[in-house]
Amino acid sequence: MAVAAPWRAFPFSWPRPRMREISHSCACSSATLLQIEDSSEANRAAVAAESEEQPAKKVPFFPKRGQELELVCESLAFKGQGVCKVLETGYVVMCDRALPGERLIARITKRKGSYAEALKLRTIVTHDNAVTPPCKYAESCGGCRTQNLSYEAQLAAKEDQVHQLISRVGRFGRSEESGSGSYLKPIFPCANQYHYRNKMEFSFGTRWLPPNEFVKNQSPDIKEDFALGLHVPGSYDKILDIRECLLQHDVANQILLDVHTFCETHRNDLSAYDTKTHSGFLRHLTLRSGHDEHTGKLQVMVNIVTSVHHPRMIKPLIEKLVTYSEVTSIVNNVTSSMANTGVGEKQYLLYGAPAITERLRGLVFEISANSFFQTNTSQAEVLYEVVEKACNLTEASSEMNMLDLFCGTGTIGLSMANKVNHVYGYELVQEAVANARRNANRNNILNATFIQGDLNKLTSGFGGNFPRPDIIITDPNRPGMHPKLLQFILKSGAARVVYVSCNPATCARDLDVLCHSKDGSDLAGGYRLLSVQPIDMFPHTPHVECVCALELSN
Repeated sequence: MAVAAPWRAFPFSWPRPRMREISHSCACSSATLLQIEDSSEANRAAVAAESEEQPAKKVPFFPKRGQELELVCESLAFKGQGVCKVLETGYVVMCDRALPGERLIARITKRKGSYAEALKLRTIVTHDNAVTPPCKYAESCGGCRTQNLSYEAQLAAKEDQVHQLISRVGRFGRSEESGSGSYLKPIFPCANQYHYRNKMEFSFGTRWLPPNEFVKNQSPDIKEDFALGLHVPGSYDKILDIRECLLQHDVANQILLDVHTFCETHRNDLSAYDTKTHSGFLRHLTLRSGHDEHTGKLQVMVNIVTSVHHPRMIKPLIEKLVTYSEVTSIVNNVTSSMANTGVGEKQYLLYGAPAITERLRGLVFEISANSFFQTNTSQAEVLYEVVEKACNLTEASSEMNMLDLFCGTGTIGLSMANKVNHVYGYELVQEAVANARRNANRNNILNATFIQGDLNKLTSGFGGNFPRPDIIITDPNRPGMHPKLLQFILKSGAARVVYVSCNPATCARDLDVLCHSKDGSDLAGGYRLLSVQPIDMFPHTPHVECVCALELSN
């Protein structure tokens, strides 16, 4: 499959994102830069950039909690918060759901040093590149928070966010348009902006908010009734009752509607779980989709998560679900945990096969109820091809060993196993390791070894059960990599490192260590950053993926 064209090749009027001139003298200290663990540091980087834009306009200003202010949104920061300014002062306020060009009224909720956070109350003047969201839940749901911003503008904002973080937090400076100082590549768009998710998790609850009535700054009438949907933003116990989600397949939406109607009708027998009293039967509904490896026909797995195992209670629902030809698996995860989790302590197969399958880069992968698999299958094809190109595989690579860190079910490493000597995958979750081994066997791949272990708790013996890697691929979760793992990579001498990240803030922090190594160790930064490729895996959300290619300096 050919890699999709970058978004600037598409015909539209949105200009290239404004790339600010950023010096290495970041307002944040180097010690602070190395302590990034969440979006707060990314927001501080955005605040610092905005503050340096127009220093002459900024005057002393100290807003109080609860104060209502008129703001102008100038850009989007990491995780989709609007970077706004108070009129006539230049004071920076981070506001959720504010979009570039919008004038709005917001209420201050927190002050954090040089900036504040606020809740949007109402719009005075609409934002630039406004569009009408097709989803009727868009104003209340916390998932697609940028649906009312044109897709071209979303891409521009995401690319700019990545550039801000890599240049400022990573201390790589501004990426030039071309030449030796150019490292940022144009973002790859997603061909399908809707119906792209192959997995959605919905929650049952006893409290729900009617669509279009949720306003953050008020206390709406919380109705004690049945709900099946998504969590209200910022709340663990309130469920936004929905009947469809435009991110999942049409068949999955029909199943969601049928489950909703059935369970609501029988809510006296099938009680929804209450996260405050920890009582109730139904907890979550997870829908996963794949395709038959031989026919390509759609497969849907229905996972009903309950507080106890009581198959007779849900038997009538199962009988209704099996009438769908696409439903090939129904499982029941049972959890007694008070935590809000969709992963059960025990799992029971109620119908069909224990897993569904999906094809990715010519291989067939098994997807069980709780295993990880890239949520956007078609865009994963693009992602994996970008990763392979970043590995710079040649004929000589057939003699090289590849280390796949945070390998999950082994999809990335297995897709390149035929081009290297051996793939060694390392993963914490035992079920994922078991899936990776099954996936290797299913595809007759004999040169792949998968090891279970915690990469955040490395011992001195780490690396003893695999040879020195020539290529390292690392795909950590949002917190990024542990300092000990970074030191292992620096000492490994691998010729090429490919960093796949779902959090550009922690990615920038880790790249700083790998290339500049200012963490206090005796090791000099051993790698040179070649390129950063943003990829939009999840349209209408603030999330963006990055693939960073590094080569050994010496």
